[in-house]
Amino acid sequence: MLCMRALCLITVKAGKVDSVLDILRKKRRIIKQIMVVTGRADIGVLMQGNIHQINDMITTDFKRIEDISSTETLMEVEVDLGW
Repeated sequence: MLCMRALCLITVKAGKVDSVLDILRKKRRIIKQIMVVTGRADIGVLMQGNIHQINDMITTDFKRIEDISSTETLMEVEVDLGW
């Protein structure tokens, strides 16, 4: 199955960034990097795996973390611009 990358932007409840980071650091199956970020999200998680692994991480693992308010996932795509 095709290996791809995805960036998941995570918004957490106020004051809960550290506790969510601790949980995410233990879920290293397909997570390659975890970043505290500025902007509309609080945490960015770079993942690498097949589409099913990425989907499972977001819909199962992340949704079980009570202090996560929302997620937005940006999937890597290949684009042939014909150059």
